[in-house]
Amino acid sequence: MTRKALSVAILSVSFLAAGCAGIGPGRLKADQVDYARALGDAKKREILAAIVGLRFADAPSFLTVSSIIAAYTFDTTGGVVLNAGSGAQPNYAQATGSVSYSNHPTFTFTPTTGDAYASAYIRPLSPTLVLPLAESGIPIDLLLRITAQSISGLQNGNALGGPNASGSPEFFLLLQALRRLQLAGELNIETRNTDDKNGKSDKSAKGNSPDKGGVFITLGATRSGSNKEVVEDLTLVRRLLHLSPKMKTYEIVYGQSSDRNRVPMVTRSVLGILTDLGAQIAVPDEQVGSGATKPGIGLIGGETRPTIIVKVGEKVPRDAYVSALYDKSHYWIDRGDFDSKYAFTVVQNLMALAEVTDTAKSPVVTIPAN
Repeated sequence: MTRKALSVAILSVSFLAAGCAGIGPGRLKADQVDYARALGDAKKREILAAIVGLRFADAPSFLTVSSIIAAYTFDTTGGVVLNAGSGAQPNYAQATGSVSYSNHPTFTFTPTTGDAYASAYIRPLSPTLVLPLAESGIPIDLLLRITAQSISGLQNGNALGGPNASGSPEFFLLLQALRRLQLAGELNIETRNTDDKNGKSDKSAKGNSPDKGGVFITLGATRSGSNKEVVEDLTLVRRLLHLSPKMKTYEIVYGQSSDRNRVPMVTRSVLGILTDLGAQIAVPDEQVGSGATKPGIGLIGGETRPTIIVKVGEKVPRDAYVSALYDKSHYWIDRGDFDSKYAFTVVQNLMALAEVTDTAKSPVVTIPAN
C-alpha cells in the first residue's frame, strides 16, 4: 500500500509540472490568430471614430501599436508527505501542491506625428499607389469614388459643400462605364518603370509613391470590337476623358490638366477620404440646427447611396460590424450591409498602404513560450 500511494503522489506532482511546460506552445497557437483579430478590430474602431469625429470638425489622432508582450504566468508548488507507520498507525503517502495562472499583457502605443503624420494622412495618395488595387480585383468605380477628387476635370462630391458639393453627373457616368469595362475584361491597369519610353511618371504626390514608376490604363484590352456595349463604353470613356481614339494605353498622372494621351487625376489624402465619408453620414437634424455640424452631402446621378452607410442611435446592435461612441451617441455599420463593409475594408487597406514608410515598423508581438 505504501508503494502504491507513493507512486500516486509522485505522479500528481509530475502532472503539475507538465502543465507548466506545455502552456507556452498551447497559447502560441491561439494567440497568433487572436491578437491579429484584435489588432484588426481596434483599427476598425479607430477609423470609424475618425470618420465620425471629422463629421463634427474634430481633428483625428492615430496611435500605432508598436509592441505587444503577452506575459503568462503558470506557477506550481508540490510536495510529498510519507508516513511509514508504527504500531497502530497506518501507512500512507500524501501529495500537496498548488497551481496559479495569470495573464498580464503589455501594449505599447506610439502616436503618429510630424513627418509620418503628414506623409500618411495629409499628402494626396499617389495614383501609382491607388490604381493598381483595381487590378487586384477591387471594383474600379468604388476605388475611384473613394480616392479621386477629380478625373479630367470631372468633379467627385465635395465634403466642404458649396455649389459643386454633389459632384458632376459625368463623373459617375465615367465610373459606371469603367466598371462595365472592367467586368468585360476590357480595362487593364499596369505599373511601369519611368525608364520606359511610354512617358514620365507622376511626381506630384510622391509622398506615397515610389521614386520611379508610372501607372497606365489600357482600354479595349482584348480587342473585342464586335460587342456593341463595349464599343459604346469605350467611346464614352474616351470622350469624357478627352483621350485620343488612336491609342489604347494612357498614363494616369496627378494634376488638373494634361494632353490627349494622359489621364489627369487629383487624388484625395487619407484625411480627405475620411472627411468625405463623414460628410455622408445622416446625423439628426437637431445637430445640424445647433451648428454642431454641416448638412450632409447628397450625391447625384446613379450614385445616390452613401459610400458607407453609418447609422446613429442610442443603442448599438449586438452584431454590429464596427461601432464607435461620440458625444453620447453610438455610430455603427450593420453587419448585414455588405457594400458598406466592403467599402470600409477598402479604406482600411488604403490607410495601411499610406502608412508604409521607410521607417515604418510592424507591431512586435512577444509571447514567451516557457
